Amino acid sequence: MSQDAIPPGRPAAPPAEPSSRRRKKERGRRRGLKITLGVLIALLLAGSGSVYWMYSSLDSNIKGVDIDRALGEDRPEKLPTAGQNLLVLGSDSRAGAENKELGGGGDVGGARSDTALVVHIPDGRTEAVAVSIPRDTLVTRPECTKADGTKVPSAERRMFNSVYSEIGPACVVKTVEKMSGVRIDHYMEINFAGFKDLVDAIGGVTIEVDEPIHDKASGLDLAAGSHKLDGTESLAYVRTRHGVGDGSDLGRIGLQQQFLFALLTEVKSKDLLGSPATAYRIAGSATKSLTTDEGLASLSSLTEFARSMNGVDPSSMETVMLPVAYDTQDPNRVVAAEPQAGDLWKAIRTDATIPESAKKSPATGG
Repeated sequence: MSQDAIPPGRPAAPPAEPSSRRRKKERGRRRGLKITLGVLIALLLAGSGSVYWMYSSLDSNIKGVDIDRALGEDRPEKLPTAGQNLLVLGSDSRAGAENKELGGGGDVGGARSDTALVVHIPDGRTEAVAVSIPRDTLVTRPECTKADGTKVPSAERRMFNSVYSEIGPACVVKTVEKMSGVRIDHYMEINFAGFKDLVDAIGGVTIEVDEPIHDKASGLDLAAGSHKLDGTESLAYVRTRHGVGDGSDLGRIGLQQQFLFALLTEVKSKDLLGSPATAYRIAGSATKSLTTDEGLASLSSLTEFARSMNGVDPSSMETVMLPVAYDTQDPNRVVAAEPQAGDLWKAIRTDATIPESAKKSPATGG
């Protein structure tokens, strides 16, 4: 079993949680999209009015991927009133000596997509929703083309996060489009290892730990309570899963969303306009961690996209997890639960309200 697999012996479906815990999870999910869009806007600080001149030299930090060219014409239809859909990935590389010190392996090459969210911004952009796709979800990977032009045949029962490491970001977009029928308009990737410098540039991030976390794999040892994490500790926090819940990726999703919210809070607490040096340092770290599709791969494009979302009301934002159930052949993996997943994607495609039944995930009992 791989390091990221769910520990063997887990029952096909865990016992139902107390209603208070379920309510707490739901509050966390609703809060999640505020986190997602907040981080995007934080990364787009370069376009904030009078300080724009400071960031013009940071254009070269942003890496661009030509998603449209890689995918070609075999894509879902773009409906005129379907709003905007953004695929946000949190990628994670475990290579290098620094990661070895964190229990990340050090000798593992490449990177993995540890976090994936389909952010849907309805037409008119006054509200939004994000669908979180668990990394352990088994999917059918479509035929894809690598960056060097090599064609890779389609394959069934592939773990979702393996698509990124095996083929690349364009294939992740294609996989999401095939499994959902949702046309992805933009792609944004945040490198978790890279934001270590961002956290240190901010001066640390304060998080609230509800239950003690003791993870020998990452070296993370936190008592319940408030903690100010530096960059190294923050990287361990977003990676940890062994000391959280049942040890699966489903628990880690909540921690990552919580951390991104705390990160945004720290950024917003800084007087960026009053401290150009701090603003430049933070923006430099943020843009070095960022990869986008070619349509957003400049500060001016990011600024325009951020300003187009000014009408989004944070109080109406919501994050839901793709409904999943434990795979009957391999309890270490999950699969999309039907009909809930199909109903969820249909609502996203048609810009409709997501029915409550489409938010229930058998794997979490909620």
